[in-house]
Order: sequence, then structure tokens, then C-alpha cells
Amino acid sequence: MIVKMNKYTLVLYHKAQEEFLSRLQELGVVDITTGGWEPNEREREVLGEIEAHKAAGEEFSALKKNPLYAGGQPFASGEEAYENYKRASSRIESLTAQIAKAEKEAEELSMWGDFCPETVARLEQEGILLHFYSCYSNEYAQGVKEWSENYTVEPITEHNGTTYFVAVSRKGEPMPQIDAQIVRTPILNAEGKRKEIAALEAELAEWNGVMARCVASEELIADHANGLKDELQFSQVSRSGEGEADGKLIVLQGWAPEANAAEVDAMLDGEGDVLYVKEKPTMEDDTPVKLKNGWFAKPFEFIGDFYAVPKYGTMDLTKYFAPFYMLFFGFCIGDAGYGATFFLIGLFMYLKKMKGMGLISQLVMWLGAASVLFGLCVGNVYGVSLRELGVPEWYHNALQTINDQLFYIALGCGIVQIIFALILNVINTTIAYGFKYSFGTLGWLIILVDCLLAFLLPMVGVESFSFSSPVCLGILGVGAVLMLLLNNPNRNPLVNFGSGLWDTYNNLTGLLGDVLSYVRLFAISLSGGALAVVFNDLAGSLAPDTPGLRQLVMFLILAFGHGINIFMSAIGAFVHPMRLTFIEFYKNAGFEAATRVYTPFKKLKTNK
Repeated sequence: MIVKMNKYTLVLYHKAQEEFLSRLQELGVVDITTGGWEPNEREREVLGEIEAHKAAGEEFSALKKNPLYAGGQPFASGEEAYENYKRASSRIESLTAQIAKAEKEAEELSMWGDFCPETVARLEQEGILLHFYSCYSNEYAQGVKEWSENYTVEPITEHNGTTYFVAVSRKGEPMPQIDAQIVRTPILNAEGKRKEIAALEAELAEWNGVMARCVASEELIADHANGLKDELQFSQVSRSGEGEADGKLIVLQGWAPEANAAEVDAMLDGEGDVLYVKEKPTMEDDTPVKLKNGWFAKPFEFIGDFYAVPKYGTMDLTKYFAPFYMLFFGFCIGDAGYGATFFLIGLFMYLKKMKGMGLISQLVMWLGAASVLFGLCVGNVYGVSLRELGVPEWYHNALQTINDQLFYIALGCGIVQIIFALILNVINTTIAYGFKYSFGTLGWLIILVDCLLAFLLPMVGVESFSFSSPVCLGILGVGAVLMLLLNNPNRNPLVNFGSGLWDTYNNLTGLLGDVLSYVRLFAISLSGGALAVVFNDLAGSLAPDTPGLRQLVMFLILAFGHGINIFMSAIGAFVHPMRLTFIEFYKNAGFEAATRVYTPFKKLKTNK
């Protein structure tokens, strides 16, 4: 359901604004309208800092997954921890790059052996120059004889098909003419570079220790981010008021749940510099929406949030689409074993109290339970048909009938959901705008149900109600009048008639497409079941006959195959019922989306 709201118009003296907003933020239940807000320089800086805090949290999560991670002593405050995190993160990144570069250089220097750079420099001072080269070993073998005729050439080492060598000349002589890659004269040997690497790694270890302390301060840093969010929200709200009386008065618009009216009114009554008007929102107001559902429907808000929350003053459809979503999910899975797997996964998450997964774990359990029930209705357990296991005859016959009619059951589910959506549309329109504005939808609903009964009742022996019976024709007439002539009480009946004819065409073509969309349930269920059977057959045919080994190979094939099938089935079972909900059901139920969600102006920071 949608929580009822009160609309508050607040008028306050401009000098009292900051103190009043601070108290309002402490109260934490009023949503202040902040339309047209553009961040200033400080607010953009705060936004950047908030994103940086978010990135820090993601980095901490990755670090904690590292089996080599060791915790540290947390810092005294979130601000101190965050400042140290910025320095540590930057320095660790720089040192890691330096170490990687130094290791590459050390590998290159190792090709020249354990020489003394000081000796090379002293020889240069005495007029003896060493020139360093490298080339492919076959090229060295071909050219060394010619080079040695003019210069002193000495090979140092050969590595991976490359020869590293030195040519000697005197100062003032031309550069040796050797067709090889010239290497810059090293100023360190490999041992010196390794000492440099050791020093860098020691510094890196110190900064990793600082980072470990930052990880241990994760909650403090998150709370520091909340403080920045509080600052940003306060700044946003304080600059959103409209100035009146040459800026002396500030006008704000706020919203609060009716359940909090007493505490909001008490606070406002105690503010001497504030005048306020409390009233009920209208359909024209941009009222923020807060949902409140019971134990069953609450987890399904996660599904609805993928689309939008309903407009204030209309109907919350969560508890109405939830049973259908469960049914469609079970239809797509079509296997009791797979459903039990989902249920156990959800139960595990629920019992482990995984952070932020409470409602999702409950949702997974509901969907798993629905899949178990539907799987038992069609007789599939991990790809094994219960009809082949000697079940009672009545159950065997029921399974046979259900499987034979599965295509029509999918279509029937669609028709039932669409009719239910139209009923909700009539109720929703009546609540929001008045009963007379629902006549067009009501007329179409009457015609649809009337035609459906005229088609089905003769099939079960009720011959008195058919398309030619007076009662059926009379009901069709009532529906036609409502749909064609009274679809909009604010227009001329002739205009309504033309509009009604166009709506009739759209409804007929739209209904056909909507109903056929539900065929996807049958197709997905069939494909998942077929793959389960295939993996079972593969396990039986590919496993060797050796006792023990046969069972092991079968287990591996079944675990791998059914694991893939469960994953793929879960994706289809999650997405396709969502599509049926948001397109077919929401459309026919007359769903209207809200433009904003209830976000109270309150303090997020808890650490003082």
C-alpha cells in the first residue's frame, strides 16, 4: 500500500533558516521538495568526495576477499581514516608501478652479470669506453668475426636466443660501427637494482599496513561519507526555498507520513519564527511515495522497483502482481528439484543474515516454494518425470492431463491476469478520479468477460448462455454503451463514440498480443525441462561401467549440467515474468508511475 502523506507549506524568516533546517534534519521525517537544484562548486566537490568514499568501500571489499589480508587497528575517526586511505591508495599504486618497472630493469641488468658500475665510470675517466649491445644470437655469430677485426668485442651472456655483448673503444675514436641494438650504459648492476626493489617493497609493506587500518575503519569511513551526504542534503534543501518579501521570507514545501503528523506538528508549533499550512495532497501535486506492505508482499517491492513506484493517490499493485509473479516463475522453472535448490539458497542467505539480502532471501524462498509446487504439478524433479516412478494412478493421470494442456494453461494464466488487471484498473480509476471516469474500462471489461463466458459455458454444458442468447447480447449492449458513449464524462457523446471505436480497435489488437505474450511461459518451461532430461541422459551414457568411477563421473556431469541449466532457467524465470508484469499487467491495470520516492531530510551520520 501507499503510505498516506501530509503536505506542509513552511514560511520562515531567512535568518532562522539554518537553525530551523538543522532541527528539521534531526527530526528526520519530512521530505523537502528541491526542484530545480543545481550544485555549486562546494556541492560538486562534496559529490566527488562521496563517490571517492564509495570507491573506497569497493576497494575494501576486494581486499577482504584476499586470503593474505590481515586486519589492522582502526583509526580514531572516519575523517582520519579516509585521509590516510587517500594517501595509502595513491602511494600503493605508485609503489606497485615502481616495483614492476624495477623488476623489469633488474631482469635486463642481470644479463650483464655482476659488474661494478663504478669501475665502468672509472674506465671512462681514463679514456676507455665500454659500449653495450644486444642482438639475436645467430646475427652475433655471423658478425662477431668482422666486428672483432676492428674492435675488442666480448660476449657477456646469451638468453632466449639473444646475445648480450660489449665493445671497447677509446675516447675520441668514432662510435663502433656494429649492426646491433645499442643498450644504454647501466648505472646499476642487478644486485643494486634488487636492493632498490627491496627498499620499495619495504615501503609498500608499511603502506599496506596503513591500508589494513583503513579497512578496519571501514564503518567509520562509511559514516564519514554519511556526514558528507548530510552536508550535501542540507545545502541542497537550504538553497531550494523560494524567497519572498525581498528575500526576507523563505517558503519551503515538505511532505511527511500521516503516521508522523503528531511529532511534525509538535516541532513546527514550537518554532516561533515558522508559519506552516498542513493539507492533504491532490492528484496534481508531485507527492513523494512511500510503500508499506506486509510480510508477503514486502519482498516483491524489489521486483517493482525495477520499473517504478506507483503515483501517489493510485493503487500499489505489489500485492496483486506478487502471486502471479510466483506462478510465472514456477512455470518457467518447471522443476520441483530446481525449486528446492532456490528455496535452500534463499534459506541459507536468510539464516546467515547476509548484509542487505534480507528481503531478497525471502523473495528467493517464495519463488523457490512456488517452483516446487509447480514442479510437482507437472511431475518433474531434476529432469526425472514422476510419471515414470510408479506414482498413484490418479496422480499419474493428473500429471498427464496437465502436461498435455500446458500450452493452454499458459494462455489461460494470461487471460486471468489481464481480466484481473482490468478490474484493478476500474478500482484504481475510481479511487483516483471517480467512478464515472472508469466507464470506458468497465465497458471493455464487461464485453471481455461476457464473450469469454459465452465461449466457455456451452463447452461445460450450459447451453442457455451463448453468443446468441438474449442475456449475453444484453450484457454486450451495456458494455458497448459504456465503452463507446460514456468513456469520458467530460466530452460530447459523439466525440466519445469516435474515440471509443478507435479504443476498440486498439483493445482488440492489444489483447491478442497481450495474451500471446504468455506463450513464453510454456516455451521457457519446455526448454528447461528438455535440457534437464538431456543432461540426465548424458550422465547415464557417458559414464564408464567401472563401479565407483561411474558414480563419480555421473555426479560431475549432473552437477555441471544441472548447474548450468539452473543458472539459465533462473535468468529466464526472473526476466520474463517481470516483462509480463510491467508490460501486460501494468498496462491493463492503468499503472501510473511516480516521479519521486519519499526521501526524508534526515541525518545519516551516526558517529559524533
